[in-house]
Amino acid sequence: MRCIACNEDLRVASAPPRPTRLEDEPAIRMLLPVGRSGLAIAAGYAGLFAVIPIFSLIAILLGILAIRDIKRNPGKHGMGRAIFGLTMGVLCTIGYLILLININRIPWS
Repeated sequence: MRCIACNEDLRVASAPPRPTRLEDEPAIRMLLPVGRSGLAIAAGYAGLFAVIPIFSLIAILLGILAIRDIKRNPGKHGMGRAIFGLTMGVLCTIGYLILLININRIPWS
């Protein structure tokens, strides 16, 4: 359909298709942990608690497992949480090792 006066196309563009699954809706994914790897969620929380030595090692393990899980299943989300857990685990472990090596050099008086 065209306008008689200016010959402009009068057809209305159709709306973009709505996602069919709940996991595909970006607003829902931002609010709820749907479509995320459970390992990625666990790695993120372990990364938050990585200042406690045992959690830093757990964060490294869960981060690696979560990254492998997400790469094997492209439909899953949560790569940011997995990388956060891995990064915090590695940084805190390095900090503990530096502290452990230099513990005798600290003046305790």
